[in-house]
Amino acid sequence: MAGYKTLDDLDVAGKRVLVRVDLNVPMKDGEVTDATRIERSLPTIQELSRKGAKVLLLSHFGRPKGKPDEDMSLKPAAKALEKFLGGQVEFAEDCIGKPASKTVKNMLDGDVAVFENTRFHPGEEANDQEFAKALAENGDFYVNDAFSSAHRAHASTEAIARLLPSAAGRAMERELDYLKAALSAPVRPMMAVVGGAKVSTKIELLLNLVGKANVLVVGGGMANTFLFARGVNVGKSLCEPDLADTAREIMAQAEKSNCEIVLPTDVVVAKEFKEGADREVVGADAVKGDDMILDLGPDTVDRIADKIENAKTLVWNGPLGAFEIKPFDTATVEAARFAAKQVEESDLVAVAGGGDTVAALAAAGVEDDFTYVSTAGGAFLEWLEGKTLPGVAALEQSPDQ
Repeated sequence: MAGYKTLDDLDVAGKRVLVRVDLNVPMKDGEVTDATRIERSLPTIQELSRKGAKVLLLSHFGRPKGKPDEDMSLKPAAKALEKFLGGQVEFAEDCIGKPASKTVKNMLDGDVAVFENTRFHPGEEANDQEFAKALAENGDFYVNDAFSSAHRAHASTEAIARLLPSAAGRAMERELDYLKAALSAPVRPMMAVVGGAKVSTKIELLLNLVGKANVLVVGGGMANTFLFARGVNVGKSLCEPDLADTAREIMAQAEKSNCEIVLPTDVVVAKEFKEGADREVVGADAVKGDDMILDLGPDTVDRIADKIENAKTLVWNGPLGAFEIKPFDTATVEAARFAAKQVEESDLVAVAGGGDTVAALAAAGVEDDFTYVSTAGGAFLEWLEGKTLPGVAALEQSPDQ
């Protein structure tokens, strides 16, 4: 793969390999409650171990503000990892200094160790060169397998990659492959679905996508701002009137780029936002003053399905309605299930990611049926916005072996 090395390019037998993984996983009472990110790191860890490397795992957890905090220790994550690997995982009480070097010294080739939270040191988030050097002292190679942290220029994601011969791990490689297929070199027609509450959080994303996609579906609360910008009454719906000019600019850019914007033609409205609230389907231009738009209507969902059916590439970020409360999850669930069906039955490449998106696809029961679902929140969004990710750029500029 152009630009950066992969595990195939490293001769790791008998070497110390520092691997940046993402062990920043949900926990409750000292137990990991969702191990998805740990599971995604297993192929890299197991391959390096099998090839006879000493595998040294670096990660952050939470926001300890540059000092040790027992509540944010990586010990529970190390224990969870042991269960997946079916063998002992060493634990170093610090990621630098004597605790780290002593742990490495006592390891055999093929052993795996977790180093304590990198954010217990202020140098991590400051991307401090001296802290990066202290991390690098324990490694012969550096592997970044944490795409979800690649948008941050931190010592364990950016500075260290410039100090050691570096490569992308298997999860990172897979993520970049799929994102490239979806955004940099998509098979066309390419379609984007962008939902969520606010235009304000996704301006750069929308502006980037209208220059790349053939079709852009705007759903969720942000669709209300677009309708408002077109002079449509949205009643009491979530809306950002001060961003009407921005919405109009995005629509103008789309027209220049020959990108078709799909906005709701019918919507589901209710007087209050609660489960089982009285609701009705109305035309998008027939919303009353005391109505709240809480989901897309069936005609709009049918139009979205038609577009998905004709697409070869689909990028999805954000729910289409207030999916947390039934039945306002209907549009999201139906459109997601239709996309999953197209992945299975035709050659649609469907890539999704970002915060609420993973939860929305899980609610639809299709999180395993898309071509690829990214667990990265901020990094996935910044990639969609067309930004350079420091953690990826650093791998491309790493020193040779």
